[in-house]
Amino acid sequence: MSDRNSPLAPFAVTLGDPAGIGPEVVAKSWAVREAQGLSPFFAIGDVRAIRQVWSGPIAAIDTPDEAVQFFDNALPCLHLDGGAEPVPGLPNADGARGALHALEVGIGLTKTGSASAIVTGPVGKAQLYEVGFTHPGQTEFIAERCGISPDHAVMMLAGPSLRVVPVTIHIPLAQVPSALSTELIRVRGQITARGLQRQFGIDNPRLVVAGLNPHAGENGNLGREEIEIIAPAVELLRADGINAHGPFSPDGMFHPAARESYDAILCMYHDQALIPLKTLYFDEGVNMTLGLPIVRTSPDHGTAFGIAGKNIASPGAMIAAIRMAEQSARNRLAHAA
Repeated sequence: MSDRNSPLAPFAVTLGDPAGIGPEVVAKSWAVREAQGLSPFFAIGDVRAIRQVWSGPIAAIDTPDEAVQFFDNALPCLHLDGGAEPVPGLPNADGARGALHALEVGIGLTKTGSASAIVTGPVGKAQLYEVGFTHPGQTEFIAERCGISPDHAVMMLAGPSLRVVPVTIHIPLAQVPSALSTELIRVRGQITARGLQRQFGIDNPRLVVAGLNPHAGENGNLGREEIEIIAPAVELLRADGINAHGPFSPDGMFHPAARESYDAILCMYHDQALIPLKTLYFDEGVNMTLGLPIVRTSPDHGTAFGIAGKNIASPGAMIAAIRMAEQSARNRLAHAA
């Protein structure tokens, strides 16, 4: 792992939807920067959204380099005009366009190396769809802008003692069995193993794979996906030289002793992965995209429009996302050395 004190370019942090809790948790993260040991970062978005929810110092910047200069004394913000002034808790089309603009700018700065990583604030998908956004989420949008196929951009959710990867993500539960394939699981496993090496500094990652059905199918009596799809994928991963095991019964894979036996778990569908992660680490969970040429993290929570502007949003997940972005950026540099 590289030297914690060696300089990195600052981190780009998008505010997300300006009517959500993104501006509040970004500002609160800066406010505890010294106690949390956070390296310089800068916000991207409509500075008015921050001023609506926070009275602390803000420094307007024109380039990421200026963030380092101002970071000790004020929250650096690369201001993007968002049209109508944002109002906490009241999302609108202007806010959605502004969030998308901030995302575009942040991706560009990270791709050119002006920022060491991008940390994305939460967006309102309904509002984005209304302004012409056609991607399932920010992950797929970032992958496209980086020239990566959506199938090769892997979503990992991480907390202090658990990393989960959903093989299928935002599809109805009824469609999961038909969406699963041996090759999809294999590709997700390959990218996960490589990501753990490059971004977490784990030389020989230990992967375990969950079954789809109760008791991992009970030898075919409760479903045959484990026999016909999942187990062959595990064998292929092992043939690839990856330390992979499974499929195992999902109900026994998340207790403390089990979590100590692996570095990441491949889950077959969204809730199988996210329910345990959010139960354990609701205020600390980080969404990281593996398989990209850049580092991208995000707090694992939504816009929370209902509490926006009430000064009750916890910055824990945003702090964890910024910290994980730095760790990953440093590990990638060390891995490439």
